[in-house]
Amino acid sequence: MMLPGLPGLSDLRIGFIGGGRLALALAIACRSAGLRVASVASRRRESAEAFCGQVEGCRASGAQAVSATCDLVFITTRDDMIESIAASVRWRPGMAVVHCSGATSLSALDSAVRDGALTGGFHPMQSFGDPLAAVRSLPGCVISAEAPDAELARVLGELIERLGCHANWLPPGVRARYHAAAGYPSQFINVLLREAVSIWSTWGVAPEVALKAFLPMARGTLDSIEARGLADSMPGPVSRGDAKTVAAHVAALDALGPAHRAFYTSLCGRTVDLAMERAQGLDDDACRTIRATLAEESSSG
Repeated sequence: MMLPGLPGLSDLRIGFIGGGRLALALAIACRSAGLRVASVASRRRESAEAFCGQVEGCRASGAQAVSATCDLVFITTRDDMIESIAASVRWRPGMAVVHCSGATSLSALDSAVRDGALTGGFHPMQSFGDPLAAVRSLPGCVISAEAPDAELARVLGELIERLGCHANWLPPGVRARYHAAAGYPSQFINVLLREAVSIWSTWGVAPEVALKAFLPMARGTLDSIEARGLADSMPGPVSRGDAKTVAAHVAALDALGPAHRAFYTSLCGRTVDLAMERAQGLDDDACRTIRATLAEESSSG
């Protein structure tokens, strides 16, 4: 039996199961792009109704109703709920069921496959702390997609293009690695800045004052990386082969506690590796001296 195909993008009825910040940002972006967002289901009815108040033409429904009335359903719940949500709904043959988790395998949607649905992944590489801010910054960002079926891949590719984004197609089996890597330029920036702020706090600088000083540095670093690449744009004493300054840093941080020292020396070890990739990289003597300094200071703790 031939299954019904997905309609074209302009006729596609889009729905969401999960009415959180990611879903709201995507729904607003889809509506702004002239697409139809038909319905949303959320655990709390008032949450779904608030969602619909910001997305023209969208109706609050149950999960089964979203499946019954939409051609493309995004599951935008917590990662650990995706599989159970997919299994709790009866899906129509030929429709599309797509989760928005970065790390979760498409096997979480196997129950939808058994119902005859097409399945895929759709993960915007963007922060969604503020949905309206995310909508403004969505154009130009990368959306990582996975779709074993060619028809769904076509539709997701057209959707990504309509949203003004760039597609990054993931091969099977790499989602956890992909998502782990994405944590470095997102959540780990928070950790790095938190460490810097905490060090300044040891002589009484308020966190908001320290952060105000560090953010322009971070933005400047990103601009430099974009212009010159990761290795050649890297500043700091390691890139200059300045082992004496590195040793002074480690000693100062060791006085604050072993956790501060260990964090710094771990990062410095990777920094040496990157400095060796510069067009005018560290010479062998400088590299050995810095590595010896890090090893000595680490073993002293």
